[in-house]
Amino acid sequence: MEFWMEILKFLFLGLLQGFTEPIPVSSSGHLILAQHFLGVAVEGHKQLAFAVLVNFASLLAVLVIYRQDLHRLATRTLRYLKERDPADEGEARFVLYIVLGTIPAAVLGLLFNDLIESWLTGVTVVGITLIITGFALWVIRNLKGRKMDGDLRLGDALIVGFAQALALIPGISRSGATIVAGMLRGMNQETALRYSFMLYIPVSLGGIVLEGDDILHAVTDANTLLLYTIAFIATFVASYFALKWFMNVMRHGNLKVFYIYCFIVGFLVVLFG
Repeated sequence: MEFWMEILKFLFLGLLQGFTEPIPVSSSGHLILAQHFLGVAVEGHKQLAFAVLVNFASLLAVLVIYRQDLHRLATRTLRYLKERDPADEGEARFVLYIVLGTIPAAVLGLLFNDLIESWLTGVTVVGITLIITGFALWVIRNLKGRKMDGDLRLGDALIVGFAQALALIPGISRSGATIVAGMLRGMNQETALRYSFMLYIPVSLGGIVLEGDDILHAVTDANTLLLYTIAFIATFVASYFALKWFMNVMRHGNLKVFYIYCFIVGFLVVLFG
């Protein structure tokens, strides 16, 4: 009976991570809330390994959905580097800005991650940052930008990159922060969304490279392997469908459901957390 409860716990956490990672409501914040209010968490040294694992599952979902964009960017960037064809310059510049936009989160993460985990992972902090996320989404609710992939500039990349770094704080949504910053810089919804998830790829890969060894150390028996496999599959499936849904929402430009949700949950957490 106890092991079946563990299965349900890992299934729930996988679904929670998977559904909240792509949409602008903060997956890290929701995992903290689940641990506090529901008593559902991965204990001890396995917590970091679990976080790396489910982030990898979300990353795979993003790679599957954006596989055609990634193939186009890689092909045309390599062709530009080889042939210097002006027709491919826009894609090559977009790839350069993905690299540059990744730097702020990577640097600030290495410098301040321990500090953030020590001081900014409380339930009240998550409530406040969810309210901030909701307000930011409310600000861009009617924006209609014009910038497309080839129109991005260095300033856009750095500002969106620093916005991604803010999402190191639980409750600040990574996708929300980057999309808000992108649209405030004049990007249209599709470009802001695509650039947001292109930035997610190298950051997530970096985390896997740095911390992936923890997964191998955490999997010490067949039961743990089964639990991690369940969480991985649940996260992948939930991330895939959540991102597909979010892409459809962004096409119609209606973020109301997300900022209302962040306001309600944020205020409830601050009042009762």
